[in-house]
Amino acid sequence: MEFLTEFGLFIAKTATLVVAVIVIISVILSAAHKEKDDHGDEGELRVRKLNEKYRKLKDSLQARLRSESERKIFEKARKKAEKAKEKAAKAKRKSGDTGEEVKPRVYVLDFDGDIKASDTDSLRRSITAVLSVAEPETDEVVIRLESGGGLVHSYGLAAAQLDRIRARGIKLTACVDKVAASGGYMMACVADRIVASPFAILGSIGVVAQLPNFHRFLKKNDVDFEVLTAGEHKRTMTIFGENTEKGRAKFLEDLEDTHVLFKEYVGERRPGLDMTAVANGDIWFGRRALEVNLIDDIKTSDEFLIEACDRADVISVSYQRKRTLPEKLGLATSAALEHTVWRVLSAFRNQKIQ
Repeated sequence: MEFLTEFGLFIAKTATLVVAVIVIISVILSAAHKEKDDHGDEGELRVRKLNEKYRKLKDSLQARLRSESERKIFEKARKKAEKAKEKAAKAKRKSGDTGEEVKPRVYVLDFDGDIKASDTDSLRRSITAVLSVAEPETDEVVIRLESGGGLVHSYGLAAAQLDRIRARGIKLTACVDKVAASGGYMMACVADRIVASPFAILGSIGVVAQLPNFHRFLKKNDVDFEVLTAGEHKRTMTIFGENTEKGRAKFLEDLEDTHVLFKEYVGERRPGLDMTAVANGDIWFGRRALEVNLIDDIKTSDEFLIEACDRADVISVSYQRKRTLPEKLGLATSAALEHTVWRVLSAFRNQKIQ
């Protein structure tokens, strides 16, 4: 029994050591990957034609609804039609006929927002690619948007990326299936047209800030906390020090100013809105949002894109970042550790004013 106990402890220590070594190596490699990503392009642009996707769904269902003999006849007729189409197109090219009708394109982008709008970098790269080929007169961009909002500066940048599309004179449509609130609606309002599902959540045109304060707890335990600043408004509120009425008033003033900027931004892009009625921080579901002009139509993104397939080539464009080693290994717990180690390494290389 003593031997088995010691052997079990040896196995446990060995396993712990191996896991620790794997995590450390993963963090180091990921930090190197991050640094390389800052100086190079560590991702790829993925392009997929959605017309083909929807056609395959239709053909698959039609085939299953037919008997075996009918299915063979259907497949044979479809292949014959495709060959005839290809042959005709080839003959036109050979004869130098350039009169072939060029279908407009609808570029589909996706944004899945968290509190930091982390998807902004992928969105930025996708927009840059689309703007390099899109034609203002004929093409359109559709953004499938899902976000409950987050940091003001992060969503301000994300919305500014969409503003690049409007600045080029390219029609922009925002499709909201679930939620585009607060910063999410800041992005959606950039679009020429907002389409939402019946129970999608929209609005929340307001600003909120909340923070705990541990001053009384520290004071009770005889712990002093000092905040030293240069500049009257460098720190208006703190979670450990004693907050003053003057600091609190300044903080509220900044919140109000941010809210005014938010309302101005939305009002410029949707001039038909009654800002007094909708900019109170409230939210509306799809049908109610239509009544107050927060959106322009009730429709799911699938319905909108299927209709677009009848008049244009619908192309999904997305930029995919290469996964780090911990992500490939499924080491979710090391992701936070990786982020912490990377921040520490960055602090040593670049001293920054926080």
